[in-house]
Amino acid sequence: MIDIRKLKELVRLMVENDLTELDIRDEQETVTVKRPGLHATPQVFAAPVLGTAMAPAMAPAMAPAMAAGMAAPAPVKEVLPAIESPMVGTFYAAAGPDKAPFISVGSLVGPDTTVCLIEAMKIFNEIKAETSGTVEEVLVKGGQPVEFGQPLFRIRPS
Repeated sequence: MIDIRKLKELVRLMVENDLTELDIRDEQETVTVKRPGLHATPQVFAAPVLGTAMAPAMAPAMAPAMAAGMAAPAPVKEVLPAIESPMVGTFYAAAGPDKAPFISVGSLVGPDTTVCLIEAMKIFNEIKAETSGTVEEVLVKGGQPVEFGQPLFRIRPS
C-alpha cells in the first residue's frame, strides 16, 4: 500500500507544476495520478506490480473506471497569425460575383498581394496581405459584415 504522505506530496507537486498526469513505477508498486482539467480533483490509481501474465488481465478492468472519471483532453489547435480587417465594412472575396476569389486556402501571398475587398461608405478598399505565407484558413464569407480588427484569414508564415 502506498504511503499517504507520499501520495499527498505527489498531488501537491502535480498541482504546483500544472501537470495533468503522473505515472510512477518501481518494483513494488505502480501509481498513476491524473487530472482531467485545470481545476479538477486529481484521481489516483495504484496497483501492485504483478507478473506479466496478470498485468494484461487487469488493464481492461481498470480502463472503464479511468474513462468514466475523465474526459479526453481537447486537441490543441495551432493558432496561426491572421490578416485582420483594417476597417468596418462588408467583406468581398472577389472583385465581382462572377469573378474568382483573390485568394483561397493554399494560396501563396506576399506583402503586396490583394486578399479581398472591404466596402465602406460605398467605396471598395483593396486589402493587402502585408505578410508572406500560405493561406491556411478563410474565416469570412463574401457579403458578410466585418469589424475593425476581425480576423479574415489565417496565414502560415513562410
